[in-house]
Amino acid sequence: MSEINSSVKDGVLTLSMQRPEKKNALNLQMYQQLTAALNQAQQDTEIKVVLLQGSAECFTSGNDLKDFLSAGELNAAHPVVQFLYAVSAFPKPLVAAVAGLAIGIGTTVLLHCDLVYATADCRFQMPFTLLGLCPEAASSLLLPQLAGYQRAAQYLLLAEPFTTAQAAQFGLVNEIVASEQLLAYAASKAQRLAALPAEAVQRSKALLKAPQQQLVQQTIGRELADFQQLLHSESCQQQLQAFFRK
Repeated sequence: MSEINSSVKDGVLTLSMQRPEKKNALNLQMYQQLTAALNQAQQDTEIKVVLLQGSAECFTSGNDLKDFLSAGELNAAHPVVQFLYAVSAFPKPLVAAVAGLAIGIGTTVLLHCDLVYATADCRFQMPFTLLGLCPEAASSLLLPQLAGYQRAAQYLLLAEPFTTAQAAQFGLVNEIVASEQLLAYAASKAQRLAALPAEAVQRSKALLKAPQQQLVQQTIGRELADFQQLLHSESCQQQLQAFFRK
């Protein structure tokens, strides 16, 4: 069974992370499936919007670290690298429905979504420094712009978790939605977007993103280079061993 379920309705491609026994931790196969789905959606004129979701209880607990570490160098062939570039440059609207855990990539991917709806009980966290690592997905650029430098430092340097209310306050979340309504509500917003003239919506998104699209791609590259170096550091190896012992 695929751990990324996909369905199309009314011009909306819904991609659902379905690995509940691992709290939807993303393995390499899931990254490959997500990237392939985004690339196909970009070419398919019938698809107007992509909705990314987990379950009504959990978005994603982030990378499956053992699986991630097994893939070798963070080069152009690495599934995570391919996903980061695909999602950051995706030209059609991206909507996210977030419940429960949104850890690591579960938070940083939201910086590339156009609309984010979340339940009140979410736990957002980017625990990169706790593992001896650095930010990814251009979060070192996008989070300070969105939240302000000091708050970004709190979340990226101290790696402190934050709530849905805090995320909504600084603009990462558009609306807080009741748990039992989340998936249907996000789908209704995606369908509303899909019903609008597609070219107008896509050109509007392109205009919103244009001033720093190139900078986002460059930042992802710089972060990956630092991330790769840190992965081989003694402090990172010690932190990862401690994590796996837990």
